[in-house]
Amino acid sequence: MKLRAAASLAIWMILTSSLWADSTTSHPVVIELFTSQGCSSCPPADKLLHDLTGRPDVIPLALHVDYWDYIGWEDSFARAENTLRQRKYARAGGRKMIYTPQIIVNGQQDIAGGNAMKLADAIALHKAEPSRVSLRAGRDDDILSIQAETLAPVAAPLTVLVVRYTPLQSVTITRGENAGHTIDYANVVDEMTVVGHWDGGAPLSLSAQMGGSKPAAVLLQYPGPGAIVAAARVD
Repeated sequence: MKLRAAASLAIWMILTSSLWADSTTSHPVVIELFTSQGCSSCPPADKLLHDLTGRPDVIPLALHVDYWDYIGWEDSFARAENTLRQRKYARAGGRKMIYTPQIIVNGQQDIAGGNAMKLADAIALHKAEPSRVSLRAGRDDDILSIQAETLAPVAAPLTVLVVRYTPLQSVTITRGENAGHTIDYANVVDEMTVVGHWDGGAPLSLSAQMGGSKPAAVLLQYPGPGAIVAAARVD
C-alpha cells in the first residue's frame, strides 16, 4: 500500500508540474472541452479545465452540449451550437461519432477529456510551434479592437471568432447520472460569434461590440472548423 501511495503521489506531481509549467511562448493554446452536466464521466474533466484557468499560456473553454439532456437532467449551459461545433470537428477529423468529455486542442488534436498526461503533452507540443500570426485584442468600454499581422505565410481565409464566457458557475444537480452533486464549471461559453474574415495579407484591424463585463477570447481559426492559428484573451 505504501508503494502504491508513493507511486500515486509521484504521478500527481508529474501531472501538476506539467500542467502548471510557466509559459515560454506568447501565443496561448486553446483548450475546448465538450462536456455536459448530465454526463457521469465529465466531472474529472471539468475539474481539469478549472485547474487550467490559472495558466496564462492556455485559454480553457467549456462548451456544454445538449445530447445528454434526455437522461433526466437538462444542462443549464447547453447550447445546440456547441453540439454542432463538436460534430463539425468530428467530421473534419474523420471521426464517426462524438462523445463527452472530449477536448480539442487548438482546433486540431482530439483527447479524451480526463487524460491529464496526454493533455499536458499536447499543450507542450502546441506551445513549441512557432507563431504564424501576431494577434492583439483589447476593449475600450463596449468596443472590442482586434489587430493581427502575419509572421509567416498562412492559408486564406481565416475566421475571426469572439467567444464570450462566464469564468465560474456552480450547479447543484438533482437528477440524472450526477444527481446529488454540486459541481463548479469554469469558463462556460455563452456565445461564439463570427465578427470577420481575414485573408492573411494586409494587417487585420477591426472592431466589434462587446457589451457587458464577461471576458472574451478572440480566435483566428481556419474554417471547418480547423486549426486555431492565434488566440488572445480579453478581460
